[in-house]
Amino acid sequence: MDFPAAQPKPTADGKIIYYPPGVKEITDKITNDEVVKRLKMVVKTFMDMDQDSEDEKQQYLPLALHLASEFFLRNPNKDVRLLVACCLADIFRIYAPEAPYTSHDKLKDIFLFITRQLKGLEDTKSPQFNRYFYLLENLAWVKSYNICFELEDCNEIFIQLFRTLFSVINNSHNQKVQMHMLDLMSSIIMEGDGVTQELLDSILINLIPAHKVCKVKCDRNTLFKQLFLLSFACCFAFHMLETIFFNQVLVLGKSSVSDLSEHVFDLIQELFAIDPHLLLSVMPQLEFKLKSNDGEERLAVVRLLAKLFGSKDSDLATQNRPLWQCFLGRFNDIHVPVRLESVKFASHCLMNHPDLAKDLTEYLKVRSHDPEEAIRHDVIVTIITAGKRDLSLVNDQLLGFVRERTLDKRWRVRKEAMMGLAQLYKKYCLHAEAGKDAAEKVSWIKDKLLHIYYQNSIDDKLLVEKIFAQYLVPHNLETEERMKCLYYLYASLDPNAVKALNEMWKCQNMLRSHVRELLDLHKQPTSEANSAAMFGKLMTIANPGKAQDFVKKFNQVLGDDEKLRSQLELLISPTCSCKQADICVREIARKLANPKQPTNPFLEMVKFLLERIAPVHIDSEAISALVKLMNKSIEGTADDEEEGVSPDTAIRAGLELLKVLSFTHPTSFHSAETYESLLQCLRMEDDKVAEAAIQIFRNTGHKIETDLPQIRSTLIPILHQKAKRGTPHQAKQAVHCIHAIFSNKEVQLAQIFEPLSRSLNADVPEQLITPLVSLGHISMLAPDQFASPMKSVVANFIVKDLLMNDRSTGEKNGKLWSPDEEVSPEVLAKVQAIKLLVRWLLGMKNNQSKSANSTLRLLSAMLVSEGDLTEQKRISKSDMSRLRLAAGSAIMKLAQEPCYHEIITPEQFQLCALVINDECYQVRQIFAQKLHKALVKLLLPLEYMAIFALCAKDPVKERRAHARQCLLKNISIRREYIKQNPMANEKLLSLLPEYVVPYMIHLLAHDPDFTKPQDVDQLRDVKECLWFMLEVLMTKNENNSHAFMKKMAENIKLTRDAQSPDEPKANEKLYTVCDVALCVINSKSALCNADSPKDPVLPTKFFTQPEKDFCNDRNYISEETRVLLLTGKPKPTGVLGTVNKPLSATGRRPYIRTTGSETGSNISVNSELSSSAGNRSREQSSDISETGVSENEENPVRIISVTPAKTEPVKNKEINSDQATQGNSTERGKKRTATASGTENIQKTEEKNAEETGPSLAAKTRRGRPPKPEPQGTTAKNEETNKPPVRGRKRAAASQENPGGLEAGNAKAPKQQDTAKKPAAAQRQIDLQR
Repeated sequence: MDFPAAQPKPTADGKIIYYPPGVKEITDKITNDEVVKRLKMVVKTFMDMDQDSEDEKQQYLPLALHLASEFFLRNPNKDVRLLVACCLADIFRIYAPEAPYTSHDKLKDIFLFITRQLKGLEDTKSPQFNRYFYLLENLAWVKSYNICFELEDCNEIFIQLFRTLFSVINNSHNQKVQMHMLDLMSSIIMEGDGVTQELLDSILINLIPAHKVCKVKCDRNTLFKQLFLLSFACCFAFHMLETIFFNQVLVLGKSSVSDLSEHVFDLIQELFAIDPHLLLSVMPQLEFKLKSNDGEERLAVVRLLAKLFGSKDSDLATQNRPLWQCFLGRFNDIHVPVRLESVKFASHCLMNHPDLAKDLTEYLKVRSHDPEEAIRHDVIVTIITAGKRDLSLVNDQLLGFVRERTLDKRWRVRKEAMMGLAQLYKKYCLHAEAGKDAAEKVSWIKDKLLHIYYQNSIDDKLLVEKIFAQYLVPHNLETEERMKCLYYLYASLDPNAVKALNEMWKCQNMLRSHVRELLDLHKQPTSEANSAAMFGKLMTIANPGKAQDFVKKFNQVLGDDEKLRSQLELLISPTCSCKQADICVREIARKLANPKQPTNPFLEMVKFLLERIAPVHIDSEAISALVKLMNKSIEGTADDEEEGVSPDTAIRAGLELLKVLSFTHPTSFHSAETYESLLQCLRMEDDKVAEAAIQIFRNTGHKIETDLPQIRSTLIPILHQKAKRGTPHQAKQAVHCIHAIFSNKEVQLAQIFEPLSRSLNADVPEQLITPLVSLGHISMLAPDQFASPMKSVVANFIVKDLLMNDRSTGEKNGKLWSPDEEVSPEVLAKVQAIKLLVRWLLGMKNNQSKSANSTLRLLSAMLVSEGDLTEQKRISKSDMSRLRLAAGSAIMKLAQEPCYHEIITPEQFQLCALVINDECYQVRQIFAQKLHKALVKLLLPLEYMAIFALCAKDPVKERRAHARQCLLKNISIRREYIKQNPMANEKLLSLLPEYVVPYMIHLLAHDPDFTKPQDVDQLRDVKECLWFMLEVLMTKNENNSHAFMKKMAENIKLTRDAQSPDEPKANEKLYTVCDVALCVINSKSALCNADSPKDPVLPTKFFTQPEKDFCNDRNYISEETRVLLLTGKPKPTGVLGTVNKPLSATGRRPYIRTTGSETGSNISVNSELSSSAGNRSREQSSDISETGVSENEENPVRIISVTPAKTEPVKNKEINSDQATQGNSTERGKKRTATASGTENIQKTEEKNAEETGPSLAAKTRRGRPPKPEPQGTTAKNEETNKPPVRGRKRAAASQENPGGLEAGNAKAPKQQDTAKKPAAAQRQIDLQR
C-alpha cells in the first residue's frame, strides 16, 4: 500500500521540512523508539537517492539541515546518533561536491559527531555493526572528510578521526573494514597540503608501547604498514615532516618539537618493523648518536639497534655495514650497562642471524674476560642460549669462551658456565638431538666438567656431583639405560676425568661412612665425650659457612626423631636400592618440609646432603646391568663402535669401572652371575682386564667361600697361577685376594710361597720379577708365618746373589732414563728385590733382628754409589737412575713405620732427601710424587716435608711449581686436621706445619753444596731454599706463627748439631743457616717481633739440649752479606708468584752452581759445555710461557707451551769466553742454563769433545758420595782457577729428557770458546717445543 505523502512542517526560521512518505515529524516530543523508527525510514530514503535527483535534493534540503540540529547531534540515544550519522554521510554523498551546510562551525560539529559514531566499529558482534560499516564505507568512498580542508581547524577533526580509527581496529575486523579505514585516512594525508606535527603525533603515538591502544599487534602493523607505505609513496610532505622530526630530535636534541620526542627510539623500532625503508634517512643519525658522550644516551641507542639488528627478518647489518661496525664498537664501551646490553643482544643475533657469528666472536671473546662479573655471566648465557636453540649457531671458539669461564674467579660465572655446558652435553650427546656431528662437537664437555672436581672450592665439587647425577648420567633413567650411559661415558673419558670421577665416588662413599658413624653415635648414651665426637663428625660432614649451622640443626632433628634416623639408616645401608633411596629421600624431605616456608634453605641443604649419600646410580641391579653390558662387549654383540669406543677399550674401561665401584659398593657385587662374568675376564689375554677382575674379587668376595662354593673352587687355581706366573700387578692382587677372602689363607699362601722361594734363580732375571712381587706381599701380609723363612731368602739370595752381583752389562748410551720396556730384566728384578726387602720389614714391624739396620745401610750404600752398588761400572746410567729411585723410595717407605723411622739416622735421611735433586728428571718427578702422596695422607713424619725446600734448586720450572703445590696442599691438610681433631694438639710436634722449620734448617746445613758458610753465592742458594718453604708458611700469620718460627731459629742457635756436636764447622754452618732464616723472616714479616705464643720444642734427633750457660749472640753473616741476600741483582718474580696462583704461574729459576767440575748435562762430563757453563749470565733465559704441569695427581695434565728464545737478544747477553777466563772462574751460584733439547746426548759426543779440548775436567762428584782423589789434570785446573774441588750432590742437570718431549731448560746452548760462529747461532737455538 502507498503511504500518504508527508505533510510539510515549517521550521523555526520559516522553512518547510519535507519528510519522506510515511514519515511523521521527528521532534523531541516523541519517544526514542518512535524517533528510531522514523529515522530508519529517513535513512532508507537517503540511501536510495543519488546525486542526479535534483528535485529530491531540493525537496529534502531542509530535512538535511534539520538533521544537523542540536537535537540530533546531542541526542543521548546511540541508535538515534548512529542513524543520524548514516543520514549525514548520505547527505554528503548526495550533495557532493558541495555540502548543504555552509557554516564552518556546523561542519566541524557534524564531522566530530560522525567521528564519534565510528567508535561503534569496535564491536563486530553488535546488531548495529552493519550500519556502522555502512557509515565507514560511505565516508571512505565519498572521501567526505576532504570537505574539512576548507576549515581553519580541520586538524582537530583529523586528529580525532585518526585516534578513533586506531582505537577501534582489532582482530575481528575483516579486510574490507581495514581497507576502508585506510582509504579514509590516506585520502586525508595524500590530498591535503601537508601533515602537521600534531597529526603525525596522533599517528605515531600508537606505535609507542606505553601508549598502545590497538588490541592486536598484527592488525595494527598491517594497517600502519599500508598507511605508511602509501603515505611515503604519495606524500612527500609527510616523509619530509617525519625526517625533519627525527632530525630535530636526534641530531639537534629539540625535545619540544613533539610530545613524542622522548619516545623517539620506540618509534624508530616500530617503524622499522613496518618497513625498514621508512627510516633510510634516519640511520645515519643513529650512528651519530652511538658516538654520544652521554653514556645513558649511548645505552638507549644500543638497545634500539640491538632490536633492529637482531630482529629475525632484518638485513640491516648487511645493508648498512658502517652502522653495524659502529654498533659492534659498543661491545668495548667504557660504560658498563652499554657493554652489558651489547652482550645480551648477541644471543638474539646468533639465533636469528648465524651469518653474523663471525663478526660477534672476537667481541664476545674480549667480553668473556670483562672485569665486570655480570658481563662475563651474560656472555655465557648468550652463547649457551644460542647453543641450546641450535648447536650450529655457535662455533668452537664461542664454546671455548664458555669453557674458559668454568675457571672464573667468581662462583656465579663458573656455575653458569658449568651448568650451560652440562645442558648442551645432555641435549646433544645423551639425547643425540642433532646427530653424531653435533655430539662429537661437544664430546669434550664431559671431560672438562669432571676436571673441575680438581678445584679447591667445595662449591665447584658439589656442583660437579650435581651435574654428574642430573646431566652426565641422569639418575632418573631406567637402570639399563642409566648403566649404558655410565658404561660408555667411563670408556670415553680421558685419564684425568676418570681420576676425578673416581675421587668423586670416593668422597661420596666417605661421606656415607661419616653419616653412618654419626648415627652410631646417636645410639650411644649421652656423654661429654660422645658430644665432642659428634661435634667433630658434624664439622667433617658440613661444608664451611652456613651449612654447618644447618647440619647441626639436622643433627638435633635426628636426635629427636627416631623414625627419621631409621629412614636415614636405610638410605645409607649397603643393601639399599636406587628405588628405595628415592623413596627415603622424599620421605625425609617431606618430614622436614615447612608448608609456611616455600623457600627453605635448611631443607635444600638436607636434600642435597641426602642426594650425595644416597645410592642414586649404583645398586645390585645396576651392577648386574653393567656386567651384562661388559659381557656383550666381550661377545662382540654390544654397540661399542656406535658409541665411539672400540670393544677392547669398552671391556677394559668396564672392568676399571667395576673395580672402582667394588670399593664403594662391594655388597652390590655379590651374585653368581656377576662373579661368573669376572671369572671369564680372568681368562682373557688382556693383562689389565685380568688384574682389575682380581681386584674386584679382592674387594667384594668376602662371602664367596660360604655362599658360592662353586665360584671359590674355580677361583683358587686361577689366583695361584696369577701369583706364580702372572704379571707383577696380577701377582700382587692375587696374593691380596687370597688373603682377603679365604679363611685358610695360610695354607693357600704357603702353597705359593714354598715353590716360588725354591725356584728363585738370579741367572734368569726375567722370570724373577713376578715371584719376587708375590713373595714380598706374602711376607708382608703374613709375617708370623713367613718372616723367618724369608730371612734366609733375603740373606742368601736377595742381597748376596741378586743385589750384590751385576751379571749383565748395561747399554752405554748416556741416557739417564729409559722407558719401562727398555729396562733390563736384571734391573727390574733388583728394583723388585728392594721392594721385597721393604715389604718384608713392614710385615714384621720390629727391628729385633736388626734386619732393618742392615737394610737401611744397604739402601744408603745404593744411594752413595749412585745406584751402582758393586761399583763395577757395568750398569747403564738409566738403570742406575732406576735403582737410586728405588732406594730413595724404599727409605721413605720404611720411614712410614714408626719403629723404623726411629732408627733412620740423620745421614740416611739426608741421603734420601737428596734424591729430590737427582740429576735425572724422572727420578726427581717420581720421588716427589711419592713423597707428596705419603705426606698428604699423614703417613710420613713431618721432617720429610722439609725435603721440598730442596726443590728450589731444581732447574725445571715445572718441578718447582709441582713442589710448591705439594707444599700448599700438605700445609692446608695439616692445619685443617688440627682444627677438626681436638686430640691433635697433643701431637703438634709431628703435625704443625711450622715445626718443619728446624728440620729444614738442619737439612740445608748438611747440604753437600753448602761448603763455605761465608760464600755469598752458596748463602744465596740456602736463602732460596729457605724462602721456598717459608713463603708458603708465612702466607698467613695464624696464631702468631711468624714469631714462632723466628723463635725456633733463635733457639737452634742455643743448641748444637746432634749429628756432629763437637765439630765446629758443622755447628757454624747450622748457625749460619739459622741467621739466613732469621734474615728472611725479619725482612718478610713485620709481625715476627711479637712474643711467641709458646716455646717451641726442637727435635732431639737433630739438635742437642741447650746448655745452661751457653749464649750465642754472634751474627754469622755480615751486614754486607745480609744486604746482598735481601737485594742482590734484579731477579725474576717469586718462585711461583703469589700463593693462590695456579700451576701455570711463572716461577723463578733457582741459583745453581755450574763449576768447572760440574756440567749442565744429563750425561757424563762434557768439557766444552762445562768450560763455559759457569760464565753464563744469570739473566740469560728464553721466554717461557708455562700453562701447567703434568705430574701433580691433584691436578689435571696440562700442556707447557714454550716460545723459543730469540737468538740476537740472548747473544748480546752472553759473556765472551776470553773475558770469562779473567774474572768469572770463581763465580758461583749462577742459574743453571739448559744445554740440550729433547734429543739424547751420547757418550760418543763426550769423548769427541774431550779429544778436541784436551784433558778432561774433574769427574763430577755425585751427591752423597765421599770425594774421590782427583786426577792430576783436574788438580792443576783447580789450582789455576783457585776453585777447590766440590763435594756435593748428583746435580739436577738442566738438560734432560722431559716427559712428553718437553724440555727442562729454558735457554739455548752456551757459546763455545773457539767454535762459536754467527751462522751457527740459529743451530744452537734450542727447539723447546719439540
